[in-house]
Amino acid sequence: MIRPMVNRDSAYFWEGTQKGELRVQSCNACGALRHPPGPACPECGGLDRGYVVAAGEGEVFSYVVHRHPPVPGKELPIVIALIDLDEGVRMVGEVHGVQPEEIEIGRRLRVDWHRVDDDLTLPVWRPVEEDS
Repeated sequence: MIRPMVNRDSAYFWEGTQKGELRVQSCNACGALRHPPGPACPECGGLDRGYVVAAGEGEVFSYVVHRHPPVPGKELPIVIALIDLDEGVRMVGEVHGVQPEEIEIGRRLRVDWHRVDDDLTLPVWRPVEEDS
């Protein structure tokens, strides 16, 4: 499996996934949220960063179904979506629990966790089941 790069800008995110928290970087100067994380706020240029814990729900803004080439450690096809989080930022993630023909723009998703090993937990997304 290809492991994500962890650096000083993203360490808080991966520490959160270990705890079952979906963390989004925030600017302590102006409050702007952003993902992916970075060293300086794109809104105000502030360097004082923090994070908020997102509710972990959003909807599909766009998606792809990856059918080829093979990806180490993954079974194809893989559904990958760009998710509009309810907090107002977008995040790319793998969608589990749907067939490629079932994914659609606007579909509600909720974060779930895939524990790879003691050092890595990945956020994955699953459909929000509608009440019957």
